[in-house]
Amino acid sequence: MKALLCRQFGPPESLVLEDLPSPSAGAGEVVISIKAASVNFPDVLIIQNKYQFKPPLPFSPGSELAGVVKEVGPGVSNVKPGDKVIAFTAFGAFAEEVKTEAARLLPLPEGMSYEEGASFILTYGTTDHALRDRGQLKAGETLLVLGAAGGVGVAAIEIGKALGARVIACASSDDKLAVCRQHGADECINYASEDLRERIKALVGGKGVDVIYDAVGGPYSEPAFRSIAWRGRHLVIGFAAGDIPKLALNLALLKGASVVGVFWGDFTRREPQAFAESARQLARWYREGKLKPHVSTTFPLAQAAEAMNLLASRQAKGKVVIRIGA
Repeated sequence: MKALLCRQFGPPESLVLEDLPSPSAGAGEVVISIKAASVNFPDVLIIQNKYQFKPPLPFSPGSELAGVVKEVGPGVSNVKPGDKVIAFTAFGAFAEEVKTEAARLLPLPEGMSYEEGASFILTYGTTDHALRDRGQLKAGETLLVLGAAGGVGVAAIEIGKALGARVIACASSDDKLAVCRQHGADECINYASEDLRERIKALVGGKGVDVIYDAVGGPYSEPAFRSIAWRGRHLVIGFAAGDIPKLALNLALLKGASVVGVFWGDFTRREPQAFAESARQLARWYREGKLKPHVSTTFPLAQAAEAMNLLASRQAKGKVVIRIGA
């Protein structure tokens, strides 16, 4: 099988495409023939040794995929060869095959393409955990989404609307904001050309926003947090802008507000029953037409480095997907 390998830490251009032996499933494991894998921001960090999880070299990046079960190991009863599945792995998805624990698999929902499946569980799972569990977003509240045209940003818009919230989408260009409107955003802010605080104030007045979905960090976190409502919740998803912001904690005191961390990976391991309920809810919303992964660009496996650079440069809208199988 072919696999994109990180043999030494560095930029996407340092990755190499090689032929490797096919893996074999051990106890509790499955081998998946991968049809599509999406690119996520941690994939860019992990190859540069900048992520909290550090696999031993060499390894293949990629953590979200869809495909067909090729082989099951002893003790596996939840899937069988030929089943269409979604899987989330710490690494290994930028390859023609991957071996992983059977517990990391979910059935591919009826009618969902492999490209959509590879863009679904990590993105929407993170966002559902963030908004419903950590943020306790309620109908009638206002949700502010930073980086709203990215994969998790689009998911935040759609889940926010499914929960009955008013959604304000923030992005860095008008074409990105057009994507946000397509997915249901009520209001939009171009924070490259508009003053973020002043625009939020114009949209919500003195009340502020109830929940902030922040996957960007950098220079946008503080002005957003200064615009938070009484008892508001600022959800820390990630730092796509590169810089980890420093917030003045007196702001939390004055607003009775919370800064809430969201670590979906550990949530799935520590609270498997809650994760299973979240996955079921996401599947229901998909069947109801409330969720629609936005796959903007696809690349073949040989051009995976180009796909990763597109995401790293923050030029991507929605999800960037690598097509692997036929």
